[in-house]
Amino acid sequence: MSNLEHSVIKFGTDGWRGIIAEDFTFDNVRLCALATAKYILKSSNDVRPLVVVGYDTRFASEAFARAVAGVMTENGIRVVISASTCATPALSYAVAARQASAGIMITASHNPAEWNGFKIKATNGSSASPETISTIEEIIADLSPGPKSNSTGFDKAVNSGLADITDINSYYLARLASMVDIKAIQKTPLKIAFDGMFGSGTGYLSELLKGGQLGVIEINAGPNPAFPGIRQPEPIGQNLLKLSSVVKDIGAAVGLATDGDADRLGIIDENGDFLNTLQVYALLALYFLEVRKERGAIVKTITSSQMLDRLGELYGVPVHEVPVGFKYVAPVMIEHDAMVGGEESGGYGYRGHIPERDGILSGLFFLDYMIKTGKTPSQLIESLYSKVGPHYYERKDLFFTPERKQEILKCVGKANPSCLAGCKVIRKDNIDGTRFMLDDRSWLLIRFSGTEPLLRIYAEASSPERVKQLIQEGKVITGL
Repeated sequence: MSNLEHSVIKFGTDGWRGIIAEDFTFDNVRLCALATAKYILKSSNDVRPLVVVGYDTRFASEAFARAVAGVMTENGIRVVISASTCATPALSYAVAARQASAGIMITASHNPAEWNGFKIKATNGSSASPETISTIEEIIADLSPGPKSNSTGFDKAVNSGLADITDINSYYLARLASMVDIKAIQKTPLKIAFDGMFGSGTGYLSELLKGGQLGVIEINAGPNPAFPGIRQPEPIGQNLLKLSSVVKDIGAAVGLATDGDADRLGIIDENGDFLNTLQVYALLALYFLEVRKERGAIVKTITSSQMLDRLGELYGVPVHEVPVGFKYVAPVMIEHDAMVGGEESGGYGYRGHIPERDGILSGLFFLDYMIKTGKTPSQLIESLYSKVGPHYYERKDLFFTPERKQEILKCVGKANPSCLAGCKVIRKDNIDGTRFMLDDRSWLLIRFSGTEPLLRIYAEASSPERVKQLIQEGKVITGL
């Protein structure tokens, strides 16, 4: 058995993640796979259930994926496993397209290099529901230690035909080409810089957009599980300094970046400045409303921008707010046939595709927005602000020791300020963490990360100065 007691394997905001060789071991991954297999066999109506398995560029991800496939086939479940590393949205699309019972993606997304993870996808390609995850956790807790790791299960499955090694990326590329005007993008004489962050998003845009006048220059393109030069493959400003320099050096129209498994998008404008995720989501929503002339609900997590609420008012579309995590976004998207759904982490999903985040498709939509309007990213921001007013945002991540968590919760729980950063507090809620809404539509949120040992403080306001003041007052509230 590994160092981690299997009874405490807990899934966070998006899957189970652990330190490789410490708690993310072959034994524990096999336990997760066995519990998932038991859940599928009990709950699925399929006579011969099918699971699609994918993996990213992290250390031993392919070997972990093969271990998962071996467990599935040993339990009579057919498996399609990706022939190479793949983006999580490619895996999700394969699950939905094949109407599989479930999907398993081996990835720790944006976590640092020492982590890996186990994501479960529902039959429609979305993240597994909280109810599904809770049941699988209960099954894990009841299981005896699983078999020791070996490769014979997978090899036997391939030889017997129970496991099929398939190029799922080609089907995903075809899907992307059907979602956006690829030819219009190809024939535009622009330079695009793309940062794959050494992850599994590399190569998709270059393959899709080749053969035209558009030039795609890729950096950090080769798989490297150490993610050299960046703390973690998360497409946020501090991790995209190299991309910013490249954009300025080559005169690129825009810089695009995806995280380790390519379900999140980061954007650098033509001046080398980072566009925060709240700006990007508001721009993508405006693109659908103005350029594509679509109408429908907007779904956002509580960490997303009030700009979306303002767009909802201006264009007469409903805006639904949910806790953090796409597992909460997807069901509401489906229920309301939502036009778009997204979250502050940089993950956005779209009607007519899969109810899940897709960083590659989001990048294509952003390029299409630029080309259809003839505007640079900074000009798009100006156009957005002319409609909704200026909005600024910051997120501060704070490390804490586990023994301090209860102390922090107590401090935040008893906080009841009448005003923050000079504005009246009109509401305090606990939808996900603790949020303070102010009378000028600015807000402050304090919550624990569901994927890392971090306390996060978020703020949005009408000026950078007020954002910094809100963040500082949030730190005071936490006692850190």
